[in-house]
Amino acid sequence: MAQPYEERNSAAKTRRQQEDQRRMEFRRAIEDRFELRQLQAEIGDFPEINHWQAAPAASRRSAQPTR
Repeated sequence: MAQPYEERNSAAKTRRQQEDQRRMEFRRAIEDRFELRQLQAEIGDFPEINHWQAAPAASRRSAQPTR
């Protein structure tokens, strides 16, 4: 038996909303990546800034979460 129109419409609407949400997350990730690369390019002009970035990155990965 065929589904009532409201149920089909609701399912399609939900699916479109989920697709839109995924699309926006992907777009935000691209924008964040672009901004990060742009910032890194700007920071690259200052070598004295680059040397202190390497050490904290390693310590952040090994740091234990606070309770």
